[in-house]
Amino acid sequence: MTATAAQPRLVETAAEILQGIHQHRLLSTSQVHALHAPHAHISWPQRLLAQLRDLGLVHMTRLPRRPALWHLTDHGADAAEAIGDRIETRRKVLAPDAAVGALQRHTLAVNDVGIAFVKVARERGDECGPFAWRHEIAHPIGPPPGRRRPEQLISDAVLRYQQHRDGQPRFHYRFVEVDRATRAIDDLAERLARYGRLHRRTIPGPSGRQVRLWPKLYPTFPPVLLVLAGRRRDLLEERRDTVLRLCAHHPDLANTPEVEIHACLLDDLTDHGPFAPIFRTVSDPSQPADWVGNTIDGGDDE
Repeated sequence: MTATAAQPRLVETAAEILQGIHQHRLLSTSQVHALHAPHAHISWPQRLLAQLRDLGLVHMTRLPRRPALWHLTDHGADAAEAIGDRIETRRKVLAPDAAVGALQRHTLAVNDVGIAFVKVARERGDECGPFAWRHEIAHPIGPPPGRRRPEQLISDAVLRYQQHRDGQPRFHYRFVEVDRATRAIDDLAERLARYGRLHRRTIPGPSGRQVRLWPKLYPTFPPVLLVLAGRRRDLLEERRDTVLRLCAHHPDLANTPEVEIHACLLDDLTDHGPFAPIFRTVSDPSQPADWVGNTIDGGDDE
């Protein structure tokens, strides 16, 4: 291929990588490779990332024995926002110390969740691309009982996936919650229970009537994907089973059965993909299912 023929591809891919880092805040080199150049040798995205760094558009941060991590400069954020409309407009530029701090592992894990769906969509001919999830989406849920100050439920991410079956598209939305076992298990259950409050949250509608908030945000109420990481497998399985039991008895969820919670281990999601029976649910914690509720012997529920 001549240099002239290669140049448009170089510019297009580099621009997409820049927008991808803008959207997802912090990406490792392997994550950039998986999202934006999966069929190329990893040297290709490495070359583009180096060029973006030389242009002052991205920072590269590396800890000893850790992979290189990429995040935007202010100049890079300006450039990404000027390129096109595929990315969200909320600016989130990480300082170098934040890129290696406590936020790092959590952000990378959220992106690993999204990448697992991107990979399976490519295999199945579905649609879930590099920009299919957004981070830290805030939802107003009103004041808790006995208090006046309103609260927000900030989902780690909201993911969308378009499934093609029998020539008909089916759209799926999911709240994503990544738990790295850094909070008490009862605090985790309380966080998940707040989705019950979101489902019941009302706002003034036409003629002053109170209407549910969530239909103004989503076509259906998204199930919650709880993805656990950060500990040994046996400890994560115990943590998963415990939080599902706590959720089953929490009033905010027991009174709102429409809120579905599907829990899995991040290692299982990245190794086997979301269509494997790796999830457990509050409604039937003993039965493994895939992310749309199909059990090993069952049919397609959606």
